[in-house]
Amino acid sequence: MKAVTRPWLADLVMSNNQESDDCNDPCRRADLRDPVRRALLATALAAYASTSVRWASAAPAGDRGQDAFLAASKFLTGRSSLDPQQAARLYDALTSADPQFSAGVQALTALIDQQKVDPLNLQQMLDGQHAAFAALPKKIATAWYIGVVGDDENAKAVTFETSLMSVITSDYLKPPSYCYGAYGSWVGKPTGGA
Repeated sequence: MKAVTRPWLADLVMSNNQESDDCNDPCRRADLRDPVRRALLATALAAYASTSVRWASAAPAGDRGQDAFLAASKFLTGRSSLDPQQAARLYDALTSADPQFSAGVQALTALIDQQKVDPLNLQQMLDGQHAAFAALPKKIATAWYIGVVGDDENAKAVTFETSLMSVITSDYLKPPSYCYGAYGSWVGKPTGGA
């Protein structure tokens, strides 16, 4: 195997091994001792390094409202895991439809944690207490299962194929309005059994 020679690397190693006082070239000696040059190089290196590092202070540690929404969603849907991207889209849609949603879902999650409420009794308890956030469980469940946020002319479809009503029945049913075959394939009698 032939060694690869890199003359510039050898010069660099040699220059690092020499003491700065042993340098015979006056221009090079001035470069090694110039504090302005060193400060400029250090600043440039620090600036370059800072662009490649994601600073923890640049992004929030976590939106408490979004965390509360995910916790309430898991509680209401009975699912231990939910798609985080879909959760973010639903949360954004719910907060844009209701500016008080974030505070309400945090209060709802705190109530659930404090009182250890059974999911089947939650709505009855909230209605009995006349809680300001009594409508939230229905909004959250509707958003996850149907994929729609809002009512009537303010309704906004956020998900369709990935809504829980489609996911839960996906082993037997495909989302409506989708044809999984060539044009006209629905005319013939199905070949497989259910």
